[in-house]
Amino acid sequence: QVRLVESGGGLVPAGGSLRLSCAVFGLTSRPYAMGWFRQAPGKERVFVAAINWSATSTAYADSVKGRFTNSRDDAKNTVYLPMNRPKPEDTAVYYCAREDGHTVSSSGRGVDYWGQGTQVTVSS
Repeated sequence: QVRLVESGGGLVPAGGSLRLSCAVFGLTSRPYAMGWFRQAPGKERVFVAAINWSATSTAYADSVKGRFTNSRDDAKNTVYLPMNRPKPEDTAVYYCAREDGHTVSSSGRGVDYWGQGTQVTVSS
């Protein structure tokens, strides 16, 4: 059974910084891509960022481009999402996602495993 466990969420002031982590547990086929989605109160879950299997390609939603980055450490089976200069509109529950293959579909329809989510609250 594959499990994704996020950590690092919390309260952060606007303009500060925060780093989310997602550890992958259990046997998993390779290759696989990893991504992040978020869901704000009363809104649908949306794509935030993704990194491909070889870590040679990343993708970001326009709303976070230039502020968030995405990296992975396969030796630790962990992906990271450093959040720089967060804004109050970044407040949401952030979910880690895993998808077989080399990319993560921005729609989320191809995701085969989700984490439980971690709350990020950005104060103004």
